[in-house]
This record gives sequence, C-alpha cells and structure tokens, in this order.
Amino acid sequence: MCADVRAARSDLLGDAANDALGWDLDDLITNGPQDRLTETQHAQPALFATSYALYEQFNSIVTVPPVAAAGHSLGEYTALAASGSLSYFDGLRLVAARGVAMAKCAATSSSGMAALLGPDEATAEAIAADRRATGGQLYVANINAPGQIVVAGGTDDIEWLVENARDLGVRRAIPLEVAGGFHSPFMSGAAEDLRTALDETPFKVPLFDVYANSSAKPTSNPGHTLHEQLTAPVRFAESLENIAASGVETFVHVGPGDVTAGLVKRTLKTATVKVVSDLDQARTVAMELSVQ
Repeated sequence: MCADVRAARSDLLGDAANDALGWDLDDLITNGPQDRLTETQHAQPALFATSYALYEQFNSIVTVPPVAAAGHSLGEYTALAASGSLSYFDGLRLVAARGVAMAKCAATSSSGMAALLGPDEATAEAIAADRRATGGQLYVANINAPGQIVVAGGTDDIEWLVENARDLGVRRAIPLEVAGGFHSPFMSGAAEDLRTALDETPFKVPLFDVYANSSAKPTSNPGHTLHEQLTAPVRFAESLENIAASGVETFVHVGPGDVTAGLVKRTLKTATVKVVSDLDQARTVAMELSVQ
C-alpha cells in the first residue's frame, strides 16, 4: 500500500503529512507493527492517503472528468478531497481526529455490528425498533445494497440478533470484527469530539457532486454532513441509485480492495463497474475510459 502512495506522489507521505498527523505515516505503513497500523486512528489516515494517491494517478491520465462521487464511511472524506472541497492535508488531519474520536468512543461502550443478509431496509428498521422498544439498543447503520444491511447495537443486542436471525426473517446475521457500533447513536461522543475540528476546517465548493452518506444527496455543507455521518446510517445503496438516476452509467471504485465495486454491481445491475485498487489499474482504467 505504501509503495503505491510513494510511487504516485512522495509528498503525500513527507514532512507535511507528519506535521498534520503528529506521527510518521510512511514509516508506520512501511514498517508497522501491523497491530498498530490496524488501529482505527492509524488505519484511517493510511487508507485515506492511499485512496487519494490512487485517485490522483487515475485523474492525471483520464480525459473524462468525473461528474459525481460517493464514498462509504471514511471514503466520503476521499470523495470530498477528490472533488477539491477538502484539501489533502486537511483531510489527513480530519481522518486522524476522526479515528481517535471513534476509538475513544468505542472504548467507552460495549457495542458492535452485524451484517444482515436477506432483509430489506424496512424489515431491518422494524427489527431494530422492536428491540429498542423492549429496552435494547439496536440501529440500522449501513444500507449497503439490496439484501445487505449492517446494524449496530450493544453486545447483548448483537448476540440476540445472531441467535434469532431466522425467526426474525433474516437469512443470516454475521457479527463483524469492529471496535464498536459505528454510524449509530453509540458514536455521539465521537461526533461531539470531532465537531471542533470540522468547524475549523475550510471547505470549498466541490468541482462535482459528492453524495453524502447521511442523506444520499449532493452535500452543500460538507462539515455538517461529515459530522452527521458518525451517528447516522450510511445510505450507500440510495446514493448509488441517485447517482445513476442523474445519468451516470460507469462507476469507478478507487481505493484498496473492491468492496464498493461489489455493492454497485448488486445495486445497479446494468452499470459498468471498474476497479482502481493499485497504480497499474489506475493507468489501465484511465486509458480504457479515455478512449471510449
């Protein structure tokens, strides 16, 4: 991952990045240790830096400019940086602060998340509401694609859901290996901790529409929507549907892995989907789209 960033833009990992973070991003990604790198306060800046470097490489070659973007959770920061609304170094500072705030908040509550296979949003919302009505804490956290919804809840609520999934009309509930109940009221403390950093960050009008996680619509106030996304569901499937409704037919996943590409394929059956998860793919996909 670090090699891709360095090869694309070495200044993304230099002294300015270290000053923004207060620690050496390049050294940590290159040398680890792995358990420290995967801590959310370190993983978030590393993923943001990698995704941004891949986008810059892709964008330097492609001749067809993007008309819209959406990012899943942390990816919303990358989408805003790609659009010019948020500077790269301000983005680094924000995602680092976000990671610290989320880790701190997760440590104060016994919470987690589970992926639900099969139910639609209305069914998942009803299950969560019924559980809360009996004193539990269960919330819809991610609407990722048709038949794929993630909920956040207390540890007891997640265990209950996994044990009773079929009786509740859910084909399967899979507990996720996460530190806490993200994108739910469990993160209200993190949202408050991040508010000052967001208020102090300058945002510009984006060069293209960036669809907010919380509303699934183009954001006109990025600071507000980034604050809101910590405690509100990620409405990713709806964002994809709204982007497609605006006339977009080709979607490019930019960043490590290919998770959002899979979500596009599940949500938009006729869309063309490309993946840019390394520098070779950035060049190849950019050339493919430029000659169409």
